[in-house]
Amino acid sequence: MKRKHDVEYEVQKDDEEWKSLLSAEEYRVLRRAGTERAFTGRYHDCKDDGIYVCAGCGNPLFDARTKYDSGSGWPSYYEPVSSQAVEEHEDRSLFAVRTEVCCSRCGGHLGHVFNDGPRPTGLRYCMNSAAMRLKERELGD
Repeated sequence: MKRKHDVEYEVQKDDEEWKSLLSAEEYRVLRRAGTERAFTGRYHDCKDDGIYVCAGCGNPLFDARTKYDSGSGWPSYYEPVSSQAVEEHEDRSLFAVRTEVCCSRCGGHLGHVFNDGPRPTGLRYCMNSAAMRLKERELGD
């Protein structure tokens, strides 16, 4: 597993650029690895169809067809749109070892992945709504 600070991302901006492009909450989550409170994010109970993309760079991340209600209070998916869409990094914050999930294009913090999800993967990608935007499905998606 790569360490986040060892990765060079395709989309790179300094803090001032990110702050001008993102809302305060998006910046806190994506660029400072923040977490929104459970059941407060705009997508935690969203049932709309489409593709969830990174709020920072527009990278496609999760298909709404893989979303499920995990009961956790955060949008949850059993797999990303592709194995290249996200990166996973060891996270030792909060006195625990977890697996952080980041956008593979800009390095933005999305959430964490856990091994307690449904079939077919057994994974629960527990994401922050502030890290994503839901885009309408285009023909062929």
